[in-house]
Amino acid sequence: MNPVIDLEHVSKRFSSFIAVHEAHFTIGKGEFFSMLGPSGCGKTTTLRMIAGFEQPTSGRILLEGKDVSRVAPYNRNVNTVFQHYALFPHMSVRDNIAFGPRSQGLAKAEVAKRVGELLEVVRLTSMADRRPGQLSGGQQQRVALARALVNYPSALLLDEPLGALDLKLRQAMQIELKRIQRELGITFIYVTHDQEEALTMSDRIAVMHEGRVDQLGTPKAIYDEPETRFVATFIGVANLLPAKIVALADGVFTVEVAGRRLPVPARASRFAVGTLATLVVRPERLSLSVAEPDSAAALPATLVSSMFQGPQVRCAFTLADGSELVCHLDHSQAASTPEPGAAFWVSWDTDAGRLLPESASSPLAATSTPQQTDTAHH
Repeated sequence: MNPVIDLEHVSKRFSSFIAVHEAHFTIGKGEFFSMLGPSGCGKTTTLRMIAGFEQPTSGRILLEGKDVSRVAPYNRNVNTVFQHYALFPHMSVRDNIAFGPRSQGLAKAEVAKRVGELLEVVRLTSMADRRPGQLSGGQQQRVALARALVNYPSALLLDEPLGALDLKLRQAMQIELKRIQRELGITFIYVTHDQEEALTMSDRIAVMHEGRVDQLGTPKAIYDEPETRFVATFIGVANLLPAKIVALADGVFTVEVAGRRLPVPARASRFAVGTLATLVVRPERLSLSVAEPDSAAALPATLVSSMFQGPQVRCAFTLADGSELVCHLDHSQAASTPEPGAAFWVSWDTDAGRLLPESASSPLAATSTPQQTDTAHH
C-alpha cells in the first residue's frame, strides 16, 4: 500500500472523556476508506483530527509521510465535505467550483481547465450557470464535491454527506460517489453510521465502537468474518448463540448449542476446549426443513413469527434452551410457512458458523473501557 495518511496511536480526550483511544492504521493512495459506527463511537472526532479541526492528545497523524498533527487545516492538502454543503448562494455552479483555485491565484486558463474537468466528472456541465437554489439536493452535493476536489487534495474527507438526502437519492449518490472516486483516483475518507453505505462504497472499513477500532478490513471480511460481537451485530443481522467448546479435531471445533453438538471451523487459536463462546450465523445462511436434515449443523426450532419484508421473509424461532434465532428466506422457501408454533429444523453449512469470545469486548481493546464521546466538541 502506498500510504497517504497514517494514524500512529492517536488518542483524543475532551476533559475526562476519551473520544478516540489508540487509533492506529494506514489509509492508502486512491483508497475509499470508511469509518463506520454508531453515534458517539469516535469516528467524527477521528476525521476532524485528520482534517486539522481537532488536535490529537497523543500520537501522530502523517500526511504523505509528513507529521501534520499540529498543522492548521488550511495548510494540510486535504478538503472536507460536510452534510451541509455551504455553497455560496449568490454564485453560479461554475463560480462555486472555481472559488478555491481563484483564491490560490491560479491563472484563468488553469482555473477554467480544472473547473471544466470537474463539471464533466460530476455531470453538471449543462448546469454550470445555475445557482445552488436552482438545483436538487443531489446536484448540490455534486457541486460541493467538485468544489472540494478542484484543488486536487491528497485526500477528500466526507462527514456523513448523504444524511440529508432521501433514501432513493442517497442510494443513487452512493454509486455516484464511488464512480467519482474511481475516476479521479483520490483517496476518500468517509464517515457514516449507515452500514449499507459503507459496504456499498468502501475498499476497507474501520468499524469503531466506544472510541476504539473494533475491526479493520474489507467489507466482505467484516461481514463474513466479524471479530467481535459488536461488529457481528452492527453490520447486518446476526444470530448469536451461547456455545460451549467440547472438542477440537482436524481443524474443527465441536460445540454444544441448545443441547446439541455442532461442528464449527477452528479459525482462531484463542479458544480452548471447555471454554464458553458465542456461535455466530447470519440469517441468510440458514435453511428450513420439516424433517431432520443431513447437515451436521442443525437445530430443532419452534416458529414464533414470520414477517414479509419485500425481497425476503423474516422468520423468528426459539430453540430448546430458549435462545432466539432469526432466519431470512426468499419467497420460494417461505411460500408454505405454517402458523406460529410449528416445529422445524434449522440448518446451515458448517463453514457458515463462526465462534467469537463470550464477552462483548474487542480483541483490540485494553482491559478497561474508557468513557468517551465524539460529540463533546459540538
